Amino acid sequence: MEKINIIGIYDDPDIFTDAVKKIKENDISIKNVFSPIPLHHIWDILNLKTRLPTLTFIYGVIGVVITFAFLYWTSVVNYPLKFGGKPLNSVSFIIIMFVATIFVATILTFMTFFIRQKLWPGKKVVMIDPRTMDDKFAIVIEKDPSLSSQDIDKINKLLKDSGAVEINEKPEPDNYIEEEND
Repeated sequence: MEKINIIGIYDDPDIFTDAVKKIKENDISIKNVFSPIPLHHIWDILNLKTRLPTLTFIYGVIGVVITFAFLYWTSVVNYPLKFGGKPLNSVSFIIIMFVATIFVATILTFMTFFIRQKLWPGKKVVMIDPRTMDDKFAIVIEKDPSLSSQDIDKINKLLKDSGAVEINEKPEPDNYIEEEND
């Protein structure tokens, strides 16, 4: 069975934020929201959480440990050189560890994000409404088969009353890669 979404399109970010609040107050489940600009307060309204900052910290700790172990092994264990009375385990490690920590944490965070969002080179771009990349804001509500026509009318009326300039019903876009024929 094909999934259908009810999509409310908005012009103004303030009206959009108020609409999200109003829909949540009426106990209607919002499937997703789309915005051309970051609206961080929407995360609070929708009670969304992310573990990405925690993972970035863990990746940074891993980067520091691996970098220090590598520097210690190469400078002290494998090929120790004492010159000018300088200790083998020196302060010069700090700059290299700092830069390598940022590098490892950044690369692993990007990889985690792309894997989690199922993004990869050649993936077909699927958007619920392409205008959300330009100047429109969208609220997506899944049209559950168990909803009655009165519930659907209530959702449409709520979207219209909250400032939606357009309300559409569209099937769920497929998330797949189109194979290129050679």
